[in-house]
Amino acid sequence: MAGVEAALERLGLTLPAVVPPVAAYQPAVRSGDYVYVSGQLPMVGGELAATGKVGAEVDVERAYELARICALNGIAAIASIADLDEVARIVKVTGFVASAPGFIEQPKVINGASELLGDVFAEAREADGRRSGEAGRHARSAVGVAELPLGAPVEVDLVAELRPTAKMRLV
Repeated sequence: MAGVEAALERLGLTLPAVVPPVAAYQPAVRSGDYVYVSGQLPMVGGELAATGKVGAEVDVERAYELARICALNGIAAIASIADLDEVARIVKVTGFVASAPGFIEQPKVINGASELLGDVFAEAREADGRRSGEAGRHARSAVGVAELPLGAPVEVDLVAELRPTAKMRLV
């Protein structure tokens, strides 16, 4: 089993099917050595896992878990167009949190996505003998917003850099 897939298994995670777009866009697009992943909602089995504002209907702990789901969906989007073992690193993560008035803990929520990405890619690198840690470390923004698509509490997009030798996956 390949490095990232094995890491997912060791972490007790299953790569989901790619979430189909809810509008006119692609889940992920490759440009050169980069994969740009569209905003991922916390979809599980084709359904939104929760709705509402963080700090009101959704607490920080639940929103953290929803951000993890978004990141896992992002990994699935990458896998739809590139071999996950060709990911050199996650470069940038942007997290959007549908925030109740006065809610200021967006970074804690988006840590769910950041920590999942860090764990998956660090675990994969340790398993195949490459330098660990760097592949999952990334720049990040955590932004509070009034509303997100479908009433989702969290949305995460990301950019992954592939090794220059990575082959294009035909879809």
